[in-house]
Amino acid sequence: MSHPQSYELLLIPDHSRTRTGAPGRPLRSAVVSATGRTGASGYPRYTGEGMEADIDPETRTVEAVLVDGEELDPGMSVQVADGARPAG
Repeated sequence: MSHPQSYELLLIPDHSRTRTGAPGRPLRSAVVSATGRTGASGYPRYTGEGMEADIDPETRTVEAVLVDGEELDPGMSVQVADGARPAG
């Protein structure tokens, strides 16, 4: 595979912005690993620690996500952590 083998994802409430506008503190994090499959979005699928996500490896954008098998609640977002592993 030419894309990273794992990422750290952060579950962040949208309302928790800092004064600089940066995202606030995550409520949860999870390391997800490549499954070798492509998700419905057309991007590589990653799973782990209760999260399942399709991630665009070029932009590091989470294109689709389930948390504990459910869609995100309104007001929540998931993003790739800044120093995020590509561990692979």
